[in-house]
Amino acid sequence: MRARAEIDLAAVRHNVRTLRGYAPGAELMAVVKADGYGHGAAACARAARQAGATWIGTATPQEAFALRDSGDQGRLMCWLWTPGGPWQEALRRDIDVSASSTWALAEIVAAARVTGRTARVHLKADTGLGRSGCQPADWPQLVAAARAAEAEGAVRVTGVWSHFACADEPGHPANAAQLAAFHTALAVAERAGLDPEVRHHANSPATLTLPASHFDLVRPGVSVYGLSPSPEVGTAEDLGLRPAMTLSASLALVKRVPGGHGVSYGHTYTTPGETTLGLVPLGYGDGLPRHASGGGPVLVADKWRTVAGRLAMDQFVVDLGGDTASAGDRAVLFGPGDQGEPTAEDWARAAGTISYEIVTRISPRVPRVYANQDV
Repeated sequence: MRARAEIDLAAVRHNVRTLRGYAPGAELMAVVKADGYGHGAAACARAARQAGATWIGTATPQEAFALRDSGDQGRLMCWLWTPGGPWQEALRRDIDVSASSTWALAEIVAAARVTGRTARVHLKADTGLGRSGCQPADWPQLVAAARAAEAEGAVRVTGVWSHFACADEPGHPANAAQLAAFHTALAVAERAGLDPEVRHHANSPATLTLPASHFDLVRPGVSVYGLSPSPEVGTAEDLGLRPAMTLSASLALVKRVPGGHGVSYGHTYTTPGETTLGLVPLGYGDGLPRHASGGGPVLVADKWRTVAGRLAMDQFVVDLGGDTASAGDRAVLFGPGDQGEPTAEDWARAAGTISYEIVTRISPRVPRVYANQDV
């Protein structure tokens, strides 16, 4: 096989159990948006449910529909909607939806009337992130409209929720400010007569470090897959998490070249002397960040190497020096790190990004191979 991303589902189950331990009084929603952060949404949702996740979360309705198509039947929420979205299908498929504004609530009510189904709605408050969510000035109008829709029987407000901006920086003053704003939003909703099933605000870092944010439900994302949300929160090992993805490839070519030989586009790397080059058949077409050219780490022949020269669409080169390797030998780009291989965090540092992006951008051209599917 040219390349593969091996996904350890036992690690996913372990991570969900570990995260439940951080928030023992709350239910857990495993977020599987962006195809499970690149790990495969359907397989990871099943593993998360096996480990006690009572909810699954997606960003888009299409992601939620794909989970239903895969056989997922539990509580499922999606939150990223635009006008004219497929609300009716979401209601027919028993999916909880989100509203950040009165236009969204009006479309949900219209879909409920057409389908004859009571919509389950989570109202989102903007407590300071500044993305989706209803501003405090508009919040009373939204909750009043939701209560009226409940009285009609068109909706059931099953959740009130928000999202943190700086939870990956423990102690940041925005965290306390957002929690205070959320308590205010909850009080306004309660005075309007709403009694949501779940109140939720905590993402991965808040689940791990901010117990006051746990409320009725926590929504970890990246940590379900064994990655730390930020170095400030701690390493995966510190947090008791196990990275689930190992990305590897078979060397496509090994050859000797003389000193002074240019390598890859632009000859940004030139061999310092006679050496052996190994060709790794992965590139930015597979989702590797081109910004990691010259620095992306890879384990080949039991040693760390770095991308020599520019990383191309389908391939990159490593300088093996005097070491011996053969075509077909395994090159490990990242994994848990317990066998000496680099981690996704190492690639993130090399590319000047975050580990979320490293795993999420691995393209469908790389087959996912699942290990430990059985409980």
